[in-house]
Amino acid sequence: MAYTLGARSRAELAGVHPKLVQVVERAIAITQQDFSVHDGLRTEAEQRELVRRGASKTMNSMHRRQADGFGHAVDLVPFINGQLRWEWKPIFAIAAAVRQAAGELGVKLIWGGVWDRPLEALHPAPDYMEQAVNAYVTRRRGIGKTAFIDGPHFELAR
Repeated sequence: MAYTLGARSRAELAGVHPKLVQVVERAIAITQQDFSVHDGLRTEAEQRELVRRGASKTMNSMHRRQADGFGHAVDLVPFINGQLRWEWKPIFAIAAAVRQAAGELGVKLIWGGVWDRPLEALHPAPDYMEQAVNAYVTRRRGIGKTAFIDGPHFELAR
């Protein structure tokens, strides 16, 4: 089944870097899991509120306007039975589609499921995405740190 971005998702992509928009557009065309763009460019007030609630860890978010005038991050949330659902199994399928799309377009990304590796370095199958997240959590614990995992988050590599 081929999916398309709805009006709300397209509105969320306003102000997002064109390369990242291209990746999202290609990912929705090839994914096995429908998704919505839940968040693109954020204002300072929006980011401040997310930090206050613990949904984000930094004011220096790539969702904020960067030096080139664009936001460099998107959150892609599974759309299941007419609702946004933060569930890992469908998130892994989305990550696999984004990885494939980014590879096809030559765009380097970081995924919030595995912050310390480029998305392209991960195995492309959804089951391996899950293993990569578990390995990331283990690496973080191994150095005495917690792992903030944000599966819907994708950002341009710096």
